[in-house]
Amino acid sequence: MRIFENINVDFIGKRKIFYIVSSILFLLGLLGVIIKGLNFGIDFKGGTEIALEFAKPINIAEIRELTNQIGLGEVEVKTFGGDNGVLLRTELQEIPSEIIPKIKANIEKDINKHIPGLSFNDVDQTSSSVTYEFGNPDTANYLVSRLANDGYQTSRGSVELDNRQMVVRAGISEWIKESLKNTIPDNPFRVLKEERVGPKVGQELKGDAVVSIALSLLVILLYLGFRFKFIFALGAVAALFHDVLITLGLYALLYNVIPGLNLDITLTVLAAFLTLIGYSINDTVVVFDRVREFMKIHKTAPLKDIINNAINKTMSRTILTGGTTLMTLLVLIFMGGEVLRAFAFTLFFGILIGTYSSIFVASTLVYELANRAKKKVQF
Repeated sequence: MRIFENINVDFIGKRKIFYIVSSILFLLGLLGVIIKGLNFGIDFKGGTEIALEFAKPINIAEIRELTNQIGLGEVEVKTFGGDNGVLLRTELQEIPSEIIPKIKANIEKDINKHIPGLSFNDVDQTSSSVTYEFGNPDTANYLVSRLANDGYQTSRGSVELDNRQMVVRAGISEWIKESLKNTIPDNPFRVLKEERVGPKVGQELKGDAVVSIALSLLVILLYLGFRFKFIFALGAVAALFHDVLITLGLYALLYNVIPGLNLDITLTVLAAFLTLIGYSINDTVVVFDRVREFMKIHKTAPLKDIINNAINKTMSRTILTGGTTLMTLLVLIFMGGEVLRAFAFTLFFGILIGTYSSIFVASTLVYELANRAKKKVQF
């Protein structure tokens, strides 16, 4: 299948139009970042992320209102995986000390529910867990299993066969569990996961994210400098900066604008940006390969005509490759669920802008740099 097979567009002659379009997109994105700012997930700013699965479909607005009454501070509530899943994010990493006795009392109440009148000891207590010791290993193993079914995060005190201890995590998820089970008793739920990231770790990850993107661009610059000419490498890397910064600006601009797309910058989004860089540079290299091929065949042809011809000849491949990828990403955005939405959204707009830059930005920048240098590009 081929489309745009015999087009003959003067892309270089219209390059100033593309510069204006890119400048507008870039400035809008920059204003979005400056005015609205970027919203980082707990991967980068620290906090706790909890996923809950209810037995029946839930009203997300009702859950949001109930969690706001618990006292978690600023908490973000989203659907997760389906109509009965909830994802909560809070900047808190530990529950307040005054809440622990309430959670502990509920744990002991449930222990007595499973084995009435059981005698046990509280042998250790931290800000995030309580350790109980029982009379024999069988009792400990039984209660670890039963309380886990009740939604607690339990584990054995040790792997020894004669272990008589049970560790019950007293985290934010237990706080939420105890607060919600009384307000919605007809819809039980369980904790699917609880992840915590410290603020120091978050800051380190943020720095590593910037370094990883910068290093990827540097390596691409060196690679293209050796494979083609340095002038091509500069044009390609400038186009990549263009793609990343505009996509980042869209994140800021669309936050709280489109329902379901209030997406935070997380490690998954960082992976999407790195994937975007690889995809975009692949598109650009295809055009550059054709430019080099035409330069070897038509040694006396003007650079403007060679670049125009290369873009026109690769247009079919560029549009078909980008179009099929975008259709797949659209399905992931709407059907892939909460977990994949941020990744798919980043790639969708990134590839849209990357395809645009491969056609209208990278090669025109090479022409612009060659004109300013007043040197003939040869292979």
